[in-house]
Amino acid sequence: MGQVALTLKVMPESPDVDLQALKERIAEAVDVKQIVDKPVGFGLVMLEVLLVFDDKIGAGDFEEKVRGIEGVGSVEAGDITLI
Repeated sequence: MGQVALTLKVMPESPDVDLQALKERIAEAVDVKQIVDKPVGFGLVMLEVLLVFDDKIGAGDFEEKVRGIEGVGSVEAGDITLI
C-alpha cells in the first residue's frame, strides 16, 4: 500500500472571500498537508491544497468535499503522484 500526493487548485467564488476562513473550512473538511496562495490576477488568489492519502482511497471524494465548501468557486485536480 502506498501514499498518493494530490494538489487541488481551488478558486474562491470572488475576490471578497475571506481566504483565511476558507483555508480553515478546507482544513476541517479534508486532511490538508499544505495550502499555498497563488495570485492569479485582478485581486483573485488561487489556493493550491496539498493532500496525502492512501492509494486505496479515490481522489474524487476529496474534490467533491472541497467543492461543497462555502466560498469555493471551483476545484480542479492538479498534480497527482505516488510517494
